This record gives sequence, C-alpha cells and structure tokens, in this order.
Amino acid sequence: MKSNINIQVELDEDKMPDTIEWNAPGGGVDEMQKAKAVLLGLWDGDEKSALRIDLWTKKMMVDEMNDFFYQTLFGMADTYLRATKNAEISNELREFAKDFLKKASDALEASEKVNN
Repeated sequence: MKSNINIQVELDEDKMPDTIEWNAPGGGVDEMQKAKAVLLGLWDGDEKSALRIDLWTKKMMVDEMNDFFYQTLFGMADTYLRATKNAEISNELREFAKDFLKKASDALEASEKVNN
C-alpha cells in the first residue's frame, strides 16, 4: 500500500513562496489545507545525511515563526524519545525548546521596542 503527502507551493513574481497548501488523502486529509510554513526533513540512509526543504510565505510573522520552531523542537523531543527511549536527552531537547522560545520572544519584543 502506498500513501501520498502532497505539498503545493505557489510562487510570487520573485519566485518566493506565496501560498503553501498540502493534503494527505491516505491519512484522512483529503482537501487541500493552507499553511504558512513547512519544514520537511528526509534521511538519506545511503549518504548518511539529512535533506531539508524549508519554506515559508511572506505572511508568516516572526512571532508565528518563533512558535513554529518551538513546537517543532518540542515535538522532535517526543519523536526522539519514541525512537531511542532516551528520556534524558529528550528532556534536554524540551528544555532547549523552552529556552529558545523565551529568548526568541525576548528578542522580538526588544526589536519591536526599537522599531516603535
């Protein structure tokens, strides 16, 4: 059995992502869903290297990017725990994610004060 995950990216005149839509018919997501960003990581077992596709639209605000990265890092901790059963490192990754969000939020707040 095969299942597809489809990602469609519409580019603007500068060839930057204008809209991102996705669906996964085999996973119960039949209709195209809008997204402001996508981080896709693939592991090439032959080359022993990670391949990445990182896209975001101009509509993605910095505070949303901060939350997106926080949630991604936090979720990676859960995935790492399930894959390795290493709770100590998983917890360290969760703590890093929390620290990241605080620092990123503080930096955004400081930037907004300077720009206002």
